[in-house]
Amino acid sequence: MVVEVQQRTDVAHVVTAAGADHLSIDPQEAMEEYLRDQLPGPLAEMLASSRAFGYLAAATPGMRELLTAGKIWELAQDERRTPGADPYDLVVVDAPATGHGVAVLAAPRTFADAAHVGPIARQGATIADMLSDPSRTAVVVVTAPEEMPVNETLALTEAVREEIGSPPALVVVNGLLRDRLREEEAARLAAARDHPAVRAALVAHARAREQRAQLRRLRRHVGVPTVTLPFHPGEPDLPALTRRLAEAVR
Repeated sequence: MVVEVQQRTDVAHVVTAAGADHLSIDPQEAMEEYLRDQLPGPLAEMLASSRAFGYLAAATPGMRELLTAGKIWELAQDERRTPGADPYDLVVVDAPATGHGVAVLAAPRTFADAAHVGPIARQGATIADMLSDPSRTAVVVVTAPEEMPVNETLALTEAVREEIGSPPALVVVNGLLRDRLREEEAARLAAARDHPAVRAALVAHARAREQRAQLRRLRRHVGVPTVTLPFHPGEPDLPALTRRLAEAVR
């Protein structure tokens, strides 16, 4: 439940009933904030308002990802770069899909290695060090117990390991169906599969079995802890469901 809408020095965001802030990171705003922090006021304003500079920054490979990672780093600091902004106890990032998410993780180290020296090299290395430190950053992968998502999760785990030097801390397998039939029950029902209800039950049983086979494959190869969350049909009581799912993850 949203109880308050504010405009802070970061970005427009909402404050939830539990006191958690929800923010959206815009790379353009992050770039303007970075320029104001790093350059004298008039020069920062000139570059921020320059269409040519904006086009150049947008065309630079990996720049948007670097700016996003830089803002995430800034949000996680005890001493915020944003004037008047308070520190956060914890920053949880809903990252983009696999390829773009890995690009955000990789951008700071890539720019630091390319620049070698200077402020971009120093700041890129600082951000990369935070992302690769398991005591400060944990990558949590959310997937589904199906063949293609499991394949993608296995590839993503290796990509994260290569880019930040450590694997994800956790894999959350979402939407696990309940298997309501034992094998002997399914075998007996197979004789009456022409009945629509029986056919639906057998289809659900087969899908639940396939999900568990994919879950076993994932756990056999992923090499990091996994937790499963059940599938909830219909329109659930969202606050109660959120509490149950949070308890399962905890």
